Amino acid sequence: MRGHNKALLVRALIFGSHRSSMNSFSRRLHKNLISNPSKTSHPSKSLSNFTTKFHFSTPYLQLFQRTLSSSSSSGASNIVLVKSDEELNSGLKNVQEKSSPAVFYFTATWCGPCKFISPVIEELSKKYPHATIYKVDIDTEGLQNALASLNIAAVPTLDFYKNGKKETTIVGADVAKLKNTMESLYRED
Repeated sequence: MRGHNKALLVRALIFGSHRSSMNSFSRRLHKNLISNPSKTSHPSKSLSNFTTKFHFSTPYLQLFQRTLSSSSSSGASNIVLVKSDEELNSGLKNVQEKSSPAVFYFTATWCGPCKFISPVIEELSKKYPHATIYKVDIDTEGLQNALASLNIAAVPTLDFYKNGKKETTIVGADVAKLKNTMESLYRED
């Protein structure tokens, strides 16, 4: 992996990036790692070697290292990946009709703050297994009308439901507020 691409990877992980920049980054990474196999042993090994050899000195970078290394978690999860307009509408209807506790987590792959709070959301999903977390990537084809009707204008956005009604919304990556909201709404006595 060339030095320039390492810097782009770190920049994308720390600060996020605009969607077109990520696509450009992905194309260059593909060109340098996959299209030129003679320069690297294996694309995934090169990337994993980079993330394990790179010294992560700040707490934020250490969090991203954990995110990169623990992206494949085992065990049952109460996080539902929403991949279509129908699934989103079905989830909303289910939460409202059955009064199920739920969080709708609107995110994007290019969003730095979303990457920052993603491990926190995974941790909270384990702490509150009775609350379903619906993870919605805003760039998924066909979701634009549903997102507009829900007034989703920024990511990350988290809508919290309890007893069939939306209780509150958090916009942004405020970890303390996220933890406090989950505790106050979903703590089982």
